[in-house]
Amino acid sequence: MKTEQQKELTDQQIKRRNFISFTAFGVLGGLAVAGWEWLYKSGPENPGITAGAHKPLRRALNKTELFFRRVFSDNHFVKTYPKSMAAEQVRQNGDLGIEAPLSNNWRLSVEQASGQKLFITFDELKSLPKTEIVYDFKCIEGWDQIQHWGGVKFTDFINHYKLQDQIRKQYVGFETPDGGYYVGIDMPSAVHPQTILAYEVNDKPLPMENGYPLRLIIPVKYGIKSLKRIGSITFSNNRPRDYWAEHGYDYYSGL
Repeated sequence: MKTEQQKELTDQQIKRRNFISFTAFGVLGGLAVAGWEWLYKSGPENPGITAGAHKPLRRALNKTELFFRRVFSDNHFVKTYPKSMAAEQVRQNGDLGIEAPLSNNWRLSVEQASGQKLFITFDELKSLPKTEIVYDFKCIEGWDQIQHWGGVKFTDFINHYKLQDQIRKQYVGFETPDGGYYVGIDMPSAVHPQTILAYEVNDKPLPMENGYPLRLIIPVKYGIKSLKRIGSITFSNNRPRDYWAEHGYDYYSGL
């Protein structure tokens, strides 16, 4: 049995440990509160291609982008699945840029850096080799769904229309015909082997709510980059405008 002296020593040790633990917890909690208050009170970033975030948060997002761009590789493929696992009802999330009726004479506009434009019909796109992908579409809101898409691999599109000089640029921009929705994609992600210009879902033409007649499917990004109803494509060395980046989200949005 413990002596009184041993019991007293044990009680002192317990009290000392409790004091250290509560003190450390209090200090860390205070630092967390102070850090949050500092971030909350920090000034907003200067409006531009990105906007809506606090300056320290935007700096952190930009640093994260640089890290991911340094380690990004065409050899990194997202996991794919058999068609049998694809959702029968593809989730539709938002209608930005697709609210207005679609013109009957829709054509895809491709503007090169020189200013020269190509106008490509839907039938011309469908005549190119078809590529399919079944993968886990991930939304930045937190949900995901295995989906089956079909269309033209972006690199096949580039090669067919002899746009190799354009993909030496750093970015590619996609916009809806009405200009209401737009995204900017870093070129390495755009020319990733799994990026496609999709015109089918579950072996059927795209429904209007899923981006008919043509949408972007870019598996290495969150869903906010997979623009519905593509109207135009541009190439540049400067970041194209990006709808969600203008509202405080991460420009890169990579997985």
